[in-house]
Amino acid sequence: MTITAGTEHGQGAGAPETAAEIPVPDVPSWLVPGAADGGEPRGRQPRRSPLTVARPARRLTDRYWGTLPGRLRLARAACVLLATGLLILLAVAATGAAATWNQTAQRDVPRTLSATQLNLALNDMDAQAANILLSSGDSGSGKSRLEESYTKANGFYKDAQQTISRSLRTLAAASEGDPATESVVVGLTDDFAHYQELIGRALENDSHPGGKDAAREDYRTATDLLTGRLLPEARKLVDANDAVYERQYDAARGDLTVQRTAEAVLGVVLVAALVLLQIRLAHRFQRVFNPGLIAATLCAVIALLCGAQLLTINDEQMKVARRDSFDSVIALSRSKAIGYDANADESRYLLDPGRRPDYERTFLDKSQQLYGITGAGLDTYDQRLDETWAAYRKNHEDRRFTGEYRRELDNITFAGEREAAEKTVAAYAVYQRDDRTFRRLVAEGKTQEATVFCVGWAADTSNAHFGEWMKALDQVTATNQRHFDRAVDEGRGALTTLAPAAGAALLLVAGLTVLGLRPRLAEFR
Repeated sequence: MTITAGTEHGQGAGAPETAAEIPVPDVPSWLVPGAADGGEPRGRQPRRSPLTVARPARRLTDRYWGTLPGRLRLARAACVLLATGLLILLAVAATGAAATWNQTAQRDVPRTLSATQLNLALNDMDAQAANILLSSGDSGSGKSRLEESYTKANGFYKDAQQTISRSLRTLAAASEGDPATESVVVGLTDDFAHYQELIGRALENDSHPGGKDAAREDYRTATDLLTGRLLPEARKLVDANDAVYERQYDAARGDLTVQRTAEAVLGVVLVAALVLLQIRLAHRFQRVFNPGLIAATLCAVIALLCGAQLLTINDEQMKVARRDSFDSVIALSRSKAIGYDANADESRYLLDPGRRPDYERTFLDKSQQLYGITGAGLDTYDQRLDETWAAYRKNHEDRRFTGEYRRELDNITFAGEREAAEKTVAAYAVYQRDDRTFRRLVAEGKTQEATVFCVGWAADTSNAHFGEWMKALDQVTATNQRHFDRAVDEGRGALTTLAPAAGAALLLVAGLTVLGLRPRLAEFR
């Protein structure tokens, strides 16, 4: 290869017209950069500036941030994303709260109440079986029968039997998928069938002449099965189902606490972003107001307030339903079951003289579970009850007793609840005094008179006073149950009204933000 020099024209005559050709050695093409692919040698390419390499990135930055239209687009995207995030958060919170209310109202509470009804009905059924045997008179002859007591005891016995069967069916259906609970329910069902067989045999023996002793023996065996297996298993079901509700309650309120914090943060950031964007537009475009952004800001404030109210109402109503209401319902249901069991101990005391010391002791134990007085025995319980109760009535902070009634009185929340609870304890004190009268009659050998006083239905009998005690107890329970139902309704009501309102407001925020910025962005086209 040769390179030919160009010509140079000089002023002087005789200058050479062409330059001499300079020989250049041939170089393989593979040694020349860029020659192999048809490009120019690298040595002849212009050097690229680092600014040239960064120019595409700068153009991208300028498009989305370096220019005013880019910054407006980013602000628009940020506001829409914040509104969308808040919408998703509220949707998740509302869905979770709705699921909690459904689980509470349709599963946890019905299961727990069915277990408490089972516990109560088992005690009632056994008490009524003893009352039937006590009021039936001489075996097979019908002599000395207390007709009213006998008839009512039979009716109550059948009612309790139906309640137990219904509760077991409800618990069996609810326990599907829970092997531990299902096993307990199956065991209870089998034991209850055996218990009914023993009670049926006792009643059958009692209907034959000379069968009273055999009837007592069968009843004793049935009562041992009741106290040894049926009642402990029933209480276990109450505690297990209540524990499920407690775990769900703790989890739901924990979620609501986190969601309330997140909702407040997202809402405040969204409102602040919209306000700052409005200020920026007013400064840049020399316009005071942007109607679209003002409307979007108002919608964001509405969404923030509705969301906060939604979460707050559900959090508060869950507390009312669980702590203020249902905790009292459970305590009162337990106290009612204990009361029926204590009342049954009086009938057992009369029916089975061989076990009177045991039944007297268990009666005192149950009394202490209801209204516990340290160091009190049956001979001092009445006096100590009157003293401690008078002290409490004088000063509600002076609580010298324990037990289920103390638990209820520590949880007074609703109007009229304290008066109803105090009325219950007053009726309980009357029943306790009746028990001492009944035992004094037995000690004096007046067994028939003690039986009439124990299972009769005259206005001044122990049975009548027991009924008044249970009626007062039911009134307190009904008060708490009403407020539980109201809390569920209010929680669900907030979901059906505030959640859609907040969602619609957030959708408007996104739409109005886009519409509000469209005219300003159009000015740059």
